[in-house]
Amino acid sequence: MTSLPRWTARDGKRPTQRDGRPASSTDASTWVTFDRVADRPHGVMLGDGLACWDLDGVIDCDGQLHPDAAEVLRQVGTRSLWVERSMSGQGLHVFVHGPELPAQVGKRVSYYSRERFIAVSGESLTTCAR
Repeated sequence: MTSLPRWTARDGKRPTQRDGRPASSTDASTWVTFDRVADRPHGVMLGDGLACWDLDGVIDCDGQLHPDAAEVLRQVGTRSLWVERSMSGQGLHVFVHGPELPAQVGKRVSYYSRERFIAVSGESLTTCAR
C-alpha cells in the first residue's frame, strides 16, 4: 500500500499537499508517494483497486469489537492490506484490493473504493493498546 503514489499530508481529516494547499481526491497531481509525507500526519486516496472498509464505533471501552466489525474482518480475512484504528480510536479502517463501486454507507460499516480520502492513524489493530 505504501508503494502507491496516492498519499497526501493532512490537516485533521482534510487532505493537503505538502505546502498546505488543499489536495483533491480526483486530481492525482496533488498526491505524492508515502515517503514524501511519512514524517507528518497523512492519508491515502482510494481508487485504482485500493478500497477501504470504514468501520465506525466498533471498538468499545474494553477494546471489544462489535459483531459487525468482527464479521467484516472474518470476510476480508488475509486479503487485508492494512487494518488500523481510526483517528477516533473507536473505529477501524480495513484496506483491501477491491473493485471500484459506488460508496456503500451504513450506520457502522461503509465501503469506499474511489474518489475518497482516508486519514490514516498508523495504529495497527494488532499493536494498539487496549
